Amino acid sequence: MIIPCIDLMGGKAVQLVRGRDKALERDDLPALLRDFAAFPEIQVIDLDAAMGSGNNDAMVRRLCGQAACRAGGGIRTAARAVEIMQAGARKVIVGTSAFQPSGLNLPFLEELREAVGAARVIVALDSREGHIVVKGWREQTALSAEDVAKQLEPYCGELLCTFVDNEGTMTGTDLDWFGRLRRATALPITAAGGIHTMDEIRALDEIGVHAALGMALYTGRLSLEELRAFRPRTPL
Repeated sequence: MIIPCIDLMGGKAVQLVRGRDKALERDDLPALLRDFAAFPEIQVIDLDAAMGSGNNDAMVRRLCGQAACRAGGGIRTAARAVEIMQAGARKVIVGTSAFQPSGLNLPFLEELREAVGAARVIVALDSREGHIVVKGWREQTALSAEDVAKQLEPYCGELLCTFVDNEGTMTGTDLDWFGRLRRATALPITAAGGIHTMDEIRALDEIGVHAALGMALYTGRLSLEELRAFRPRTPL
């Protein structure tokens, strides 16, 4: 499955390079929704909320009310997850609060599972230099995605795994890493970070991994027509 991404910052859809430098921005959300209407889901991330510098709540509500969205960014409590679900999100994405220095934050994950149901929770295993990063990718933990993927199975329905090293660069992703993650867990996995060719999308699909696309879509490196025509083997 191909999942277009809408990352929000300052009231606009943006694309960042490695989560730091803004490379482009768009304020035509209705046009983006029209472009992405043919895809089963859209991924919406509130980067301001993730970085603790405000939020784009009104835009998140608008997007979730008009499209099938998985939404995340700054979801630090179960109550906040419930708010996002009530805004219309099909699933919630959590990252920072799922972890603590010693490993998984099990009290939070248990509370979240009770509040919204494990099937509607996606845990973000965003990784840089082999370690999970949190707080808008600003802080690196000692944990690896491969080590915790299996442990997360009771608490969520999916994993979002971003190869932060190449996020936004359109220089390719780490297919070997995604292969190791695929072998580490039975959970559905969505790959992100550096994906920019149909060959990469096909390779991910061959091992049973979905592809989340940002920069390659916004720059036209991958055409909407080609992506709409793709028939994945990996079910939603």
